[in-house]
Order: sequence, then structure tokens, then C-alpha cells
Amino acid sequence: MANFSADFLTSYNTQSGSKNSTFKLPPGAEALDSSSCGKENASNPSLIIAFGNGHTLTLNFTRNTTRYSVQMMRFVYNLSDTQIFPNASSQGPKTAESIPDIMADINKKYRCVSSNQIHMNNVTVTFIDATIQAYLSNDSFSKEVPESPSVHKYNVSGTNGTLLLANMGLQLNVTYKKKDDKYNVSGTNGTCLLANMGLQLNVTYKKKDDKTVTRVFNINPDNTKVGGSCTTQQVTLELQSEASTFLAFQFGKNASSSRFFLKEIQLNMTLPDAKVPTFQASNSSLRALQATMGNSYKCNAEEHIWVTEAFSVNIFKVWVQAFQVEGDKFGSVEECQLDENNMLIPIAVGGALAGLVLIVLIAYLIGRKRSHAGYQTI
Repeated sequence: MANFSADFLTSYNTQSGSKNSTFKLPPGAEALDSSSCGKENASNPSLIIAFGNGHTLTLNFTRNTTRYSVQMMRFVYNLSDTQIFPNASSQGPKTAESIPDIMADINKKYRCVSSNQIHMNNVTVTFIDATIQAYLSNDSFSKEVPESPSVHKYNVSGTNGTLLLANMGLQLNVTYKKKDDKYNVSGTNGTCLLANMGLQLNVTYKKKDDKTVTRVFNINPDNTKVGGSCTTQQVTLELQSEASTFLAFQFGKNASSSRFFLKEIQLNMTLPDAKVPTFQASNSSLRALQATMGNSYKCNAEEHIWVTEAFSVNIFKVWVQAFQVEGDKFGSVEECQLDENNMLIPIAVGGALAGLVLIVLIAYLIGRKRSHAGYQTI
């Protein structure tokens, strides 16, 4: 079962260069009959959603003894759809795949109210207000009741007797805001990378007792050594922390579209409580943090990049520019899709208020004119 809305951002080629197409998953999208609940030890569940002129979004699920997850997400888009891809230089279907950050415990639903971006080559899919559950025990989402805190008595007494009686349970919710910092890389020809961002690592692994856990690691810039390299085709940012964590971001560029992008993330770290203490993960087919050469990419919203099934990165308030950096200063800003969507709300509200004020003003002027019309002949 799944309930969500989705936005698609797709880059495609035309005779005049690369263009972006933005569209939504329409209300009329349907689950195809080829979707399956899977067969034990033979196949896994799959949800196939079709919409428009030959576009499909597929979620393939898998599970272990304690958790289930989306093993692969596949988006097939048809460049022959001239309404979504006008003037496309090629025709026919194209396929993009990725392993998204969608997982939950067995008999529990996956729930994410905020936006979750998934990058797949030339495609970015943004899930919004998503509820997903696989391997259901019945025909409805699992109902999860938050655990209530224990109730205790709190009494305050003074010289004049008891001043306060209170019976209550207390629960504290602490929000941690990740610190962002500057990471610059320079070579023989000067600076080739400017990056301001906060970083957080999500790592899933088996402990020594075979229990699967997911831990969050924050990259503290105060305890991190920054390195890297610059070439004409590749820029690498290397971060080495005191906790035996090596993290590398590799940027490439597309000569035909004159754009740079994050194409690879590598992680090597030591987990003392893991069954296999050395954890390694990498993905060299990413297509994230894209901008035109000479410009910079900026996103105030939190971005989530899924690297492998067991490793993902949260990036906070990112501002990055690779290759053509002049004067160690960021170039013109290209905003991310999430920030542009967030700007539409105040613009729409402001436009509605302006229209309302204009209507009231016109009504007032008409009423004032009628009130001075004078007497009429009977």
C-alpha cells in the first residue's frame, strides 16, 4: 500500500542544448496489473505506477528478518511525450534507477511528511507526504501508537506549606541543527571547489549480536582534515575525521550541457560495535547538486542523497561550485527545486492578498461615486 504525491525534475537534450522539465504525478496515475505481491523465495513485491504517455514509476521491495526496504526504484519516461518533453532531440523511453532511503520495521509503515529527494542520473524525484508499507499483515496500514511516558508526582513545598502539586508524564523532543562549514579545494591553477554545507551520515549495519541498527554520524568541521584534488575533468573533496572516517565527494562535468554535478560519494569508516568493523560504501552514478559551469548551486532545504542501501547522506544548507571558480567567490546562484517550490507559497499568498485589496479598493470607489450622484427626477 502506498499514499504519496511526487514531483519529477528531468534533464533532457534538445537541438538548442539541455533543458529541464518539471511535472507532477497526476491524480489519474494507476497501479498496473503487473504489480505483484511477490512469491516466497521466488520474487519480491513490486508496485508499478503508470501515468501520462508511457511513463512508469516502479518500487521493488525486499526484506530481512526485521526490516523491509525499497530495493530499487525505477523511473521510465517517454521522450516522445511532446507535452512534457518539447523539442526533445531523441525519442522513445529512457530509464533511471536508484536505491532510495525508504525502509521501516516489519509490520510498521514508512511515514515521511517532509520532502524526500531521490536522485537518479538525469532525474530527481521528490516524494511528498509519503506513507508506504510492504508485507502487510492485513489490508490497512499499521497503526502505531506512541509510547506514553510514565506519570510521576512533582510537589514543591516552602515555608508556608505545599505550593505546587503536579502529576504528569514528561517527554522531551530535542531538535539538533547541524553546523555547516566551508570546505575548499585548490590546485596548481587556483581554487577548483567552494563548498558550504552541513553533513550527516546515516549508516545501517549489523552489530556483533546480529541486530541491525541505523546510526547517524555528524561530520564536525572542527575535527576534520580537508583535502582533495583538481583536474580538468574531475574535482574531489576529501574529508578525514579523527574518528577514522574518510568521506569523499567527486564532482564531474557534462561538456555538452556545460554543467557540473556530484557524481560519486565514497565512505570508509570503522564501527567498533559492528560484526564487520570496517564499513565501506560508494556510488559513482549519482547526479546531484547540478548547476551551470561558472554558476553555483544553492539549497537551503535539507537534501537527502541515497548512496547505497546501507548508507545515505543528509546535506544541510548546501552552497557549492566546482571547476570554474573566479576570485575564490561563488558565482551566480542556481536555486534547488525545493527552494523554488517553497517560494511559490508566499508569492501565491501575496498575490491573493494584493488581489483582495484591489477588489476592496474598486468597490469603495464605486460606492463613493454612487453616494454623490445627487437627486434624480421622478
